[in-house]
Amino acid sequence: MLTVTSVNVNGLRAAARKGFVPWLAETPADVVCLQEVRAEAAQLPDEVRAPAGWHAVHAPAAAKGRAGVSLLTRREPERVRVGFGSAEFDGSGRYVEADLPGVTVASLYLPSGEVGTERQDEKERFLAEFLPYLVDLRKRSAADGREVVVCGDWNIAHREADLKNWKANQKKSGFLPEERAWLTEVLDENGGGYVDVVRALHPDAVGPYSWWSYRGRAFDNDAGWRIDYAMATPGLAARAVKAYVERAASHDERWSDHAPVTVVFER
Repeated sequence: MLTVTSVNVNGLRAAARKGFVPWLAETPADVVCLQEVRAEAAQLPDEVRAPAGWHAVHAPAAAKGRAGVSLLTRREPERVRVGFGSAEFDGSGRYVEADLPGVTVASLYLPSGEVGTERQDEKERFLAEFLPYLVDLRKRSAADGREVVVCGDWNIAHREADLKNWKANQKKSGFLPEERAWLTEVLDENGGGYVDVVRALHPDAVGPYSWWSYRGRAFDNDAGWRIDYAMATPGLAARAVKAYVERAASHDERWSDHAPVTVVFER
């Protein structure tokens, strides 16, 4: 089996104080993909910068206190790549990938955006650059006999079933028609050619949500969004046997506003 878990930690130093460390000690995952780390490696406590039993790769953002992605792997990677060849985004702490035997695993933190602001413009530029890279990555990997899984916070809910209050969010970043169309292209066999593994295993489910705002009673009312995905090449997706969200038992037990998303693949 290959078990891959992805979670936006909403600040790794804060998450470490709230429960991330014992969670990491107990996880069965072979690979853990982290987003929104918001710290340079030297700023992290030892138990999260270089946790025992893991090989850690950290890709912080050049802008201090923002973004940042990491990969933790049980096996030492054969190769690591930070960024996807973008002059604008390679230093922004939004993408890191590692080659393991037969599979490339990546951690992605796609910009969140905000309609009518530069943040949305930045998101649109990222989308325009990232899709061609995903296509190229799939093609290169196929030529090498490798599979790919890109995990992370994609900051787009694809379908109405992927967020609780979809009617009220149709004009907000994260559920805009053009963003959803972009994600459709990622999944189109004539486009990106990837498979949303969780949705493939749970085609008729509402959710399962992976993010709940800290405001109000969103978590208690399960008023969430499904924006954390494992997007895999078809060959690997076909080997997925289990996918689930590790939702905390209560609001007080959360160590992030996101929950880990875990996928189990047969080798």
